[in-house]
Amino acid sequence: MSAPGLSGDSGVPDAAVAWFRANVPGLSGEPVFRRITGGRSNLTYKVSDDAGTTWALRRPPLGGVLETAHDMVREWRFLSALAPTDVPVPAPVAFCDDRDVAGVDFYVMDFAPGRVLNSPADADWVTSTAVKTRIGESTMDVLAALHAVEPAEVGLDDLARPGNFVERQLRRWHRQAHSSALEDLSAIDAAHEALSERIPEAPANRIAHGDYRSGNISYTDDGQAVAVFDWELATIGDPYCDLGHVLVSWSQPGDEVPAALPNPTEAGGFPTREDLLARYESATGAKLPDIDFYIAFARWRAACIHAGVWTRYQAGDMGDTADADEVTGPEAIELQARAALAQLRM
Repeated sequence: MSAPGLSGDSGVPDAAVAWFRANVPGLSGEPVFRRITGGRSNLTYKVSDDAGTTWALRRPPLGGVLETAHDMVREWRFLSALAPTDVPVPAPVAFCDDRDVAGVDFYVMDFAPGRVLNSPADADWVTSTAVKTRIGESTMDVLAALHAVEPAEVGLDDLARPGNFVERQLRRWHRQAHSSALEDLSAIDAAHEALSERIPEAPANRIAHGDYRSGNISYTDDGQAVAVFDWELATIGDPYCDLGHVLVSWSQPGDEVPAALPNPTEAGGFPTREDLLARYESATGAKLPDIDFYIAFARWRAACIHAGVWTRYQAGDMGDTADADEVTGPEAIELQARAALAQLRM
């Protein structure tokens, strides 16, 4: 495995070695980079040294970068701003904007301890109902903690933009879906029209992670969420978009439409989506919004994002470890868009 400026089995380029020695405290010997399986957009590497110390490195994808996406400076800024708060994030270590080092911006953070739950197989170790319950509860508790952070208090309020956040999101993702290689966009277009006619009144701006789900969280063996990562899509806007995203990334018995993303809850025994909503409402003390809209929006947005990922995969821009099974194809994308439309009609 290798990437421009960041090599794996063949060794580390001199410029990258020199940068690590100068900027990463505690480095012992030569850093070794290994691509972590499962990244669908920005690439994540596990970096280890001769002493067994590990870090995580984040960099943009190898090509096919969509407008406004994959901004390392922005991702680093959210991570750094949240590090002193009650929101558990990996400690930021160093940022590199010298393109002579690796050809791209990248950053290094502590390697988060714990287990990442991205699929049913990832949850094979969870045999206790109590642990499954704690996974659900702590997932929502951390989300509530994130949404309690005032952007101005952590220096992120300048990222807020005027106007309705959801309205802007509808325009952005619709435009990017139409920039993809997906041939049939009729389902995406129909859901976009219906969502545009039902935009809710905007709540107070908060930090929205943008891809908040168990696959972007590390958990301890007792089910406690201890680190949230992958801040690629983070922004200042409507926090309920995160809530909708969790719900469409969480399966339960009786589901007729698959989750928008693989998740451990397909294995069963986890709290229901209704349980998640109750936990969030209790933790925030806020009245829940028009949740059907936010669920529909999350499914539609996932379809648009999947269209971009599928396009990059087709173009060979996802690196040499990309697996076709990790990429959502046109039929599944259309299913999510149609499910979004059906949600609005409930």
